[in-house]
Amino acid sequence: MPGAVLTLATLVLALAVAHLSLGGYLARVLTSDRHLAVERVVYRLSGVNPQSQQRWSTYAIACLALAVVSIALLTALVLLQGRLPLSSGESQSRTGALNTAVSFVTNTNWQSYGGETGASRLVQTLGLTIQNFVSAAVGIAVCAALIRGVARDGSGTVGNFWVDLTRVAVRVLLPVAAVGAVLLLAGGVIQNLDAPTTVGTLGGGQQQINGGLVASQEAIKLLGTNGGGYFNANSAHPFENPNAVTNLLEIFLILLIPFALPRTYGLMVGDRRQGWAVLGFMVTLWAAALTITTIAESRAATGPLGGMEGKEVRFGIFGSALFATSTTGTSTGAVNSMHESYSPIGGGTLLLNMLLGEVSPGGVGSGMYGAFLLATLTVFLAGLMVGRTPELLGKRIGRREITCTSLALITAPALVLLGTGLALVVPASRAAVADDGAHGLTTMLYAFASASNNNGSAYAGLSADQPVLNLALATCMLLGRYLPVVLVLALAGSLAAQRRSPATASSMPTHTPLFSGLMVGVALLVAGLTFLPALALGPLAEALS
Repeated sequence: MPGAVLTLATLVLALAVAHLSLGGYLARVLTSDRHLAVERVVYRLSGVNPQSQQRWSTYAIACLALAVVSIALLTALVLLQGRLPLSSGESQSRTGALNTAVSFVTNTNWQSYGGETGASRLVQTLGLTIQNFVSAAVGIAVCAALIRGVARDGSGTVGNFWVDLTRVAVRVLLPVAAVGAVLLLAGGVIQNLDAPTTVGTLGGGQQQINGGLVASQEAIKLLGTNGGGYFNANSAHPFENPNAVTNLLEIFLILLIPFALPRTYGLMVGDRRQGWAVLGFMVTLWAAALTITTIAESRAATGPLGGMEGKEVRFGIFGSALFATSTTGTSTGAVNSMHESYSPIGGGTLLLNMLLGEVSPGGVGSGMYGAFLLATLTVFLAGLMVGRTPELLGKRIGRREITCTSLALITAPALVLLGTGLALVVPASRAAVADDGAHGLTTMLYAFASASNNNGSAYAGLSADQPVLNLALATCMLLGRYLPVVLVLALAGSLAAQRRSPATASSMPTHTPLFSGLMVGVALLVAGLTFLPALALGPLAEALS
């Protein structure tokens, strides 16, 4: 208990400092008129006019075009890796390569392959690491466009996608990831290009141990809430996460930007109280999930290992629960323990984190704009109940705005439920589930929740590398990422075109603890009405049995 309290206190203190400093820095980066020399070189080479502003549709087209090109190039790189340098026989099928490319471009980092056996050091370093930076920058860019839509008064523009992308990558992700990589390297994470080493095992056999540029990829995979792992064991591998200190550092990197963005939001809209309200909403959900998961795992009595089943001794129950809650509350998907080995209530809570839309606190950018969508829905529902005008920061929430909001919020639930149902009736994908009954349903539901919400973690009882699941999950990753992005940008454009009206007696305050509580209620209500039958047949039935 003392170690858990010290760990949590250290994490909260570090995040509080980062919320103020990084949140303010992000606001300055996204509103600055100054361009760095290296940024001007990028704009000149790519033919971008950094002074131009884009309407939401142009912004969305640029975002989608980047995704298409990135998926094509990364798929080709994965398929050709056996003929390229730094390869040791790694290979993936065509559907597996497409799944991998879509996964990393959409910030999901779902891996249907074994980390070090499915991707060469060149693919890991050149292809996957670059997409870790790009996909994270895209999420923050879309978030910035939405905030501008709220802040601007009668403008038809939401910024410039290429400028936002470049600034976030150069001024935020690169320097912070570099510092994170050095700290991880100092903590024992490896960083080399050595050839694989063959060692003898205690049982008299042989094992091949791979090296790689792990610290650099680990830093950005966590900072950008990407997930995935250089090694198949992910952050449970001692080369990726050697000890309790690096474990705490990795959790800090996961939560760093998501918990800083509410302050950025408050500063950019000119009302810091709005940022505090969103932060309160996020912290409430995160703290509740951490409490439930920790208690469930501490009291687990299944098997001879109890709550330690599937967990590393060097992290313990609390270090594992804290990591798991943070990684499923964001769109990270990295794991330092096996989520399938969690108790039904503990594992069900991790599943619920994703089903809420990953807004506790959510991925870089995507968590903030997901929370804003819930705030918009909360204002609309509360306005209907008490007869007040549905307004948010002086912008009217009308038919167009609530349509974009509703469609964005139901995208992932539709993909999760339809995908899970279809996968369980198709023989090929049904055979990929190792367990029957409630646990088997939870395994498949977890997979589609992870893909549709761009998380990337999975239950180990699913053999995902087969054509039907590769294609189905890739489809869910694509639609789960880019349908909400387009709808969020459409919402941003609609809000940006409106003139801001002053608050009146009929306007609902959106900066109070009461409003944060309403947001929590709406989030739980939407998820409960949507997923309660599936959860009742899965983790709840397993817990009751």
